[in-house]
Amino acid sequence: MSSLKIRDQKADHLLTPENSAVIIIDYQATQVGSIESTDKYRMVQNVIALAKLAKVFKMPIVVSTVNVKTGLNGPTIPQIAQEVKDLPSYDRTSINAWEDKEFLEAVKATNRKKLIIAALWTEACLLFPALDAMKEGYEVYPVVDAVGGTSVTAHDAALRRMEKAGAQPTSIMSLVCEIQRDWARSETVPGMLGVLAGVGNIVGLDVGFRQAAQKK
Repeated sequence: MSSLKIRDQKADHLLTPENSAVIIIDYQATQVGSIESTDKYRMVQNVIALAKLAKVFKMPIVVSTVNVKTGLNGPTIPQIAQEVKDLPSYDRTSINAWEDKEFLEAVKATNRKKLIIAALWTEACLLFPALDAMKEGYEVYPVVDAVGGTSVTAHDAALRRMEKAGAQPTSIMSLVCEIQRDWARSETVPGMLGVLAGVGNIVGLDVGFRQAAQKK
């Protein structure tokens, strides 16, 4: 029962803590409230899990909002803001975050070519920067269970358009497994299980309970 040597974390074709960045765009009250394609509560919980996962594995996080400074919109909702409170939030007027100078500079400053993106709505603030990023040579991974659209049709059409352009859809559970990769990497297992337990995932809850019982 021996794992192979850990692959080059920067050159690996799969997502790793050292080759990926997490992008969180426009989780504001107006946008969250307008979602019709999925369960809003579960969607928000999955974005929280995404932020927690990035922090456990020390992955760069770039946060953006739209129209806060103009007074037309509120800030990132408190549930998510709590997880990224120590990070700058790049406010924009552009619907497409890729057309905002400060946001674009922040993404490029991560020096990561694999972008894990969660944004509202799927058909606009996720779709447009995803298409632009891929055009510039980035790999884009939309987190499908952490995003939503104003309708099921709009959400699905946007995902199809992204996929056709080369995006690689992923999910919270898939990300957790891909980033952790091996249970033998014990230093991050407690944090990883905390992420799973936080979204009510039975694996995180069950393993966490058993670990706690063994310590008694």
